[in-house]
Formats: sequence, C-alpha cells, structure tokens
Amino acid sequence: MRLSLFTDYSLRVLMFAALKGGPFSLSEVAESYDVSRHHLVKVVNFLAKLGYLETRRGRGGGIALGMPPEDIRIGMVVRRTEDSPFIVECFDKQHNTCPINGSCRLKGALSQAVNAFYESLDRHTLHDLVVGPAGLTMKKKLLPQQ
Repeated sequence: MRLSLFTDYSLRVLMFAALKGGPFSLSEVAESYDVSRHHLVKVVNFLAKLGYLETRRGRGGGIALGMPPEDIRIGMVVRRTEDSPFIVECFDKQHNTCPINGSCRLKGALSQAVNAFYESLDRHTLHDLVVGPAGLTMKKKLLPQQ
C-alpha cells in the first residue's frame, strides 16, 4: 500500500505543528521540508476543516494544532486524507467489473490486510510520533531553537 503525497504532507505538517508548539507560517513548513507552498496550502486548509489545525490571519496569526496531539490518531488522519480507500477494483462496488468477484478469496485477504494496517496506525497518536525516547528529532533547518 502506498500513501498519497497529500497524506504524506498532512502527516508532516501535523508533526511540524506538534513540535513547534505554537503558531507558525506556511512558509516555515514549506522551507523546512523543501516542498511546494502551493501543495501545503491545500493540505493546511483541509486539515483545518477537519479540526486538526487552527488558522488565523493577520498580525499575530498563523497555523497551530487545533487539538491536543494526544487526541490525533494517525490511522484516522490517514483514512481522512487518502483520496482512494480502494486498493483494488473489487473494493469499489460502483465501479467493479471483475468477472470473478464473489468467488475470489483475494478480496478477503486484502481486506484483512488493510484493516490490520489501519488498526496498527490507530494505536499511534501524533504525540507518540514526536515525543519520548523514540520521538522525532528534527534537524535545525526544520525547527530552529527557540
């Protein structure tokens, strides 16, 4: 299974926000990860709609986490940011044209694998990814000393 670039950027922005601990600009994230600001605009807007981020315009504004990192489950973020949850055609009832659908056991095996993938991610929070002995250590370029 491969995650979309949108999901990858979403997770990176959330980790950046958790490590930053306060307001930051879109330009800071784009520069830190060396990614397109244009892509990040869409990501930040989407994460704000979901409540993961808060955005404020103007002086003293910026982007910050919209909820505690302990409440952000990685599995749920991935579910919400992936544009196509169907890893094979037969998972999509509306567009399935597979002639062996109904008698094929592959669908069941893949379904179990996908469920295990999300169950594993559900055990982790944003806090788990950035804090503690196995937590994230960012290069100075990513997060300057405060």
